[in-house]
Amino acid sequence: MNTKVDCISCTNSNCIIKQNAMGEEAAPFLEKKLSLKAKKGQPFILEGAPVHGLYFVQQGKVKVGKTGINGKEQIVRLCHDGEIIGHRGFGVGQFYHISAVAIEDVVLCNFSTDTIMEMLKKVPSLCYAMMLFYADELNRSENKVKKIAQMTVREKVIDAILYINRKFGQTKNLLNIQLSRKEIADFAGTTDEQVIRVISSLKKEKILIAEGKKIGIINLEKLKREIAEHNFFLDS
Repeated sequence: MNTKVDCISCTNSNCIIKQNAMGEEAAPFLEKKLSLKAKKGQPFILEGAPVHGLYFVQQGKVKVGKTGINGKEQIVRLCHDGEIIGHRGFGVGQFYHISAVAIEDVVLCNFSTDTIMEMLKKVPSLCYAMMLFYADELNRSENKVKKIAQMTVREKVIDAILYINRKFGQTKNLLNIQLSRKEIADFAGTTDEQVIRVISSLKKEKILIAEGKKIGIINLEKLKREIAEHNFFLDS
């Protein structure tokens, strides 16, 4: 569903467009932006679909996935306000290599490939910021590959929970996002059963608590120490 979100009046200070493309040279391109809403559980990028530009999360939470071995989904990123989605297919291919689904009701901004390409040519500050963004993304990807190869199942689940905490934070000792055990497993690169076992163990050790499907961290420092040797803080 279309809804208009004006970049000039937008208060989303985390958005790379808001930070770097508010000058006169960017104004004609901002007018071409589309604003969209997606309901909880609704996909707005399908893996293998033709690329139709970049998405920016104006408000809400999104999971970005990729099909792995035997058709199993792997959640590769969790996104919130201001983050970019669809950038890995931008400029290098005709099809998206990921899928994107709203975890909760979300407002999205979409710039077509042509519009973004022209804006990058005309707005140097945005071009430089995007270059740094891609360099940071590459660094995170390389670190994640190394960590996954070296971690035990317990460490993978702990790493995923710490990532979720850094990304979304907690309110009243519960994480500010509700993910199923399967979604945590798809992000950690393990199985539902293993996630359930690890969470149960961490609850018995009084490191985690759970209320329904939501979990919370009550001993953050102890959880960090479990995977300190893997430099968990590199992937924020």
